[in-house]
Amino acid sequence: MKKLFFPALPVLLISTFLSCSNNKKEITTENKTEANSAAAATNGKIKLMTLDPGHFHAALVQKSMYPNVDPLVHVYAPAGQDIDEHLKRISQYNSRAENPTQWQEDVYTGPDFLEKMLQTKPGNMVVMSGNNQKKTEYMKAAVDAGLNVLADKPMAITTQNFDLLKEAFASAEKNKVMLYDIMTERYEITTMLQREFSRLPDVFGTLQKGTAADPAITKESVHHFFKYVSGSPLKRPAWFFDVRQQGEGIVDVTTHLVDLVQWEAYPEQTIDYTKDVKLTSARHWQTKLTPTQFKTVTQLDSYPDFLKKDVVSDSLLGVYSNGEINYQLKGTHAKVSVIWNFEAPEGAGDTHFSIMKGTKANLIIRQGKEQNYKPVLYIEPAAGTDLNAFEETLKTGLATVQAIFPGVTVEKTGKIWTVTAPEKYHNGHEAHFGQVTEKYLEFLASGKMPEWEVPNMLAKYYTTTKALELARKKK
Repeated sequence: MKKLFFPALPVLLISTFLSCSNNKKEITTENKTEANSAAAATNGKIKLMTLDPGHFHAALVQKSMYPNVDPLVHVYAPAGQDIDEHLKRISQYNSRAENPTQWQEDVYTGPDFLEKMLQTKPGNMVVMSGNNQKKTEYMKAAVDAGLNVLADKPMAITTQNFDLLKEAFASAEKNKVMLYDIMTERYEITTMLQREFSRLPDVFGTLQKGTAADPAITKESVHHFFKYVSGSPLKRPAWFFDVRQQGEGIVDVTTHLVDLVQWEAYPEQTIDYTKDVKLTSARHWQTKLTPTQFKTVTQLDSYPDFLKKDVVSDSLLGVYSNGEINYQLKGTHAKVSVIWNFEAPEGAGDTHFSIMKGTKANLIIRQGKEQNYKPVLYIEPAAGTDLNAFEETLKTGLATVQAIFPGVTVEKTGKIWTVTAPEKYHNGHEAHFGQVTEKYLEFLASGKMPEWEVPNMLAKYYTTTKALELARKKK
């Protein structure tokens, strides 16, 4: 059955103002024909479809409008909490006081939702962000049908998924469509600046090779099950805590970290996972949640049956959400790790630590209490460096960075320089979804992606899925 969802406050639908409740409403055949005709008459070349949006990232893609994208979005999903929460978020964006969106959601919730989407194909671009157990299969089916896919991470959570992902990329190339993942962290300003300063040989030198005990690159990400999204407490689906459906932390959030290692250490270079990636070690461990904590984030009174096998002593739910990977990339030693806690300290949120070690300086991102839980980039010259000479070199290098990011400054404190970017660059994690989408739309408009993107996506998911395999062998 098809339904059209309208937000709680009056919004413009075609040329008529309608006001209704938060409930999804039926649309008559007459009105539906009018809506489809109007949609066909728009100038937008991209028509969105959203498939099984079980994760809030699917809605964040629609937090903004895009000039070349039709406002009518076709959604295919099973009926239930996931689709209801997704539509509520879209409604909030449509109803907000500042820069409201104008999305119209045409929703199909039959059990054959995937087949229906592939059959009818009312759009040419599919957004996927939800339960990861079948996501790789969904992607393969979509590109086989000649559809472009923008997928949230992770694209693969097992080595079996990785094998299917390789087939999906081959199919996308054959059918001349684009398969791309949502790497929001490339748009975080301190990470972008860390990358730019690392490309200044007079300041950074060259990237060290490091060792397994002392890697040249280390990245650590701390996340929280309880958090706020778009100003409201996030309600997570129960399956999010099942690693068979969500994926372990070592194949989930670490996707971003592995991507950043590749993107910063070897910018715009193609990586061949068959010879450039060598795993050294990997480990994983559980975060344990109380029944009260689980209820707080899911609003469920008890664990569903599929989670009961993960309940340990004292009714605690054990989730393998933490992981660490030590590996070599083109001979450079790197370490990435992800940690999940229940809730952040007061005033804090998800945090990131990163260090790139150069022969002339280290580039360090910290986001702790001292930084008011906001990421800050520091430049630390190598031991024995003439600081006065380094400062002059840094001034010259800064001009190169400022040509890309006007307004960026550096300030010396002791033997370390702090890099400061104007507030306009600190637009927040949620805004990065729009930036990724805009980049993907540019790829679609030009008909091509950079040549290194696909092989590097494969390298990334090879690294994470093989690391999971290694971590499980050590149990």
